This record gives sequence, C-alpha cells and structure tokens, in this order.
Amino acid sequence: QVQLVESGGGLVQAGGSLRLSCTASGRTFSRDVMGWFRQAPGKERDFVAKINWNSILIRYADSVKGRFTISRDNAKNTMYLQMNSLKPDDTAVYYCAAGSTWSSGMDYWGKGALVTVSS
Repeated sequence: QVQLVESGGGLVQAGGSLRLSCTASGRTFSRDVMGWFRQAPGKERDFVAKINWNSILIRYADSVKGRFTISRDNAKNTMYLQMNSLKPDDTAVYYCAAGSTWSSGMDYWGKGALVTVSS
C-alpha cells in the first residue's frame, strides 16, 4: 500500500520556524516529483513548493519564496519543508504529494499536517 505521511506540524508563534517531513512507504519515490500544498480554512488547496527527483528543479509559490525551503533525501524516501519567518497567513493543513512528471498533476497525496501560526 502506497502511503505518504506528513509529520512536524503544530502551533508556532509568528516569526517562528517549523520543519515538515513527508515519509513515503509502499514503493520508492526517488524518481518522482514531490511537492507541498496547503489548504487554509475556508479556502481551496494551493501549491506551495515542488522538487524534482535529483533536486535540480525547485519551484516555490511567490507567497513563500525566501522563507520556505523544500528538500528531499531519496535514501530515506523522505521530503522536507523548512518553514521560517512564519506568518498567521501560513496557517493551513499542509499536504505532501508525489507525481511522475514535472508538469503533470500529483498522483499520490498524504492526509495532511496542521500548521497553526499565532499572532
């Protein structure tokens, strides 16, 4: 059974940092594009960042550029999102996802991890 499991969410004050992890199981994702998305209360799910299999291609949403860093460790089948200078607007459920190509949609999704940033 293929699974993506997020961890590392929680409550943090504005200006603080958190690191999310996404651990994959059931098969290797070392050749997949992996990414992070988020859904704030009452809003649609939005793209946050994505990274290709060898970490050469990385893309961020404008709203997180300079504050968030995506990375991956293929040996551990794990992806990370380092979030710094957090703002209350970053409050959302964060989902990790994996897909086969850079330009296609994601094929696998985790269940999400809640990040709450207090002002």
